[in-house]
This record gives sequence, structure tokens and C-alpha cells, in this order.
Amino acid sequence: MNGKKSEEEDEKIGENKRDDIIFEVIDKTGRKIRLTKTQWTHIREFHEHVEDIEEIILTLQKADKIIVDEREDVNYFFKHFKHKNHISKFLKVIVKYLNEEGIVLSAHFVRNIR
Repeated sequence: MNGKKSEEEDEKIGENKRDDIIFEVIDKTGRKIRLTKTQWTHIREFHEHVEDIEEIILTLQKADKIIVDEREDVNYFFKHFKHKNHISKFLKVIVKYLNEEGIVLSAHFVRNIR
């Protein structure tokens, strides 16, 4: 063994990374954003009211408001869902960008946009 990974091992790693992606969409600002299984697991575990991946996609594509937080280096996407049965009706999706591509860090419902 020469300590280098074989091409076959590299391909398997690439496949695992692709398999980890739940969706990729183009957001309202024209940049690609993806949601991974890891982040979806986090969202479902800590933010039980976020049940529908389609609501996250809709928020990213047709946000009512986008707030850029340069201090935290993230963007907050907000979308109002009036049909929700709980008091917090704005879905807030938190996205971090690197090289013009984003990854969803988290998503949860809030009462107000701020």
C-alpha cells in the first residue's frame, strides 16, 4: 500500500456525498442551495413543527423576505404559512454560502420576521 486512496474509493466517497443530499434548488437570489440528510435530521429533532421539505423549498424559492447577517455570515429566508395551526407562522430557513453555493443549516417557525 502506498497510502493513497484508489480511484474506486474516491468514487464511493463521492457517491456517499451525493446520497447525503435530500434536495438542491435555486434560491430567490439565483444561487444553488442544498439540504443534507444530516441537517434534515437536526431540523426534525429540534424543530418539530417543520414537517414538510416542500415548505423549505418554497421558502428558499419564493421568500417573503431575505435578511443577510454579515456578522454571522448567513442568510435568513422567511415565508409566511397562514394555514399553520400553531402561533408561529413564518418559516425561517438559515443558509450559509460558500463559493456562491449554500447549505441549509436549520429551519424553524417564528412569530415575526427579525
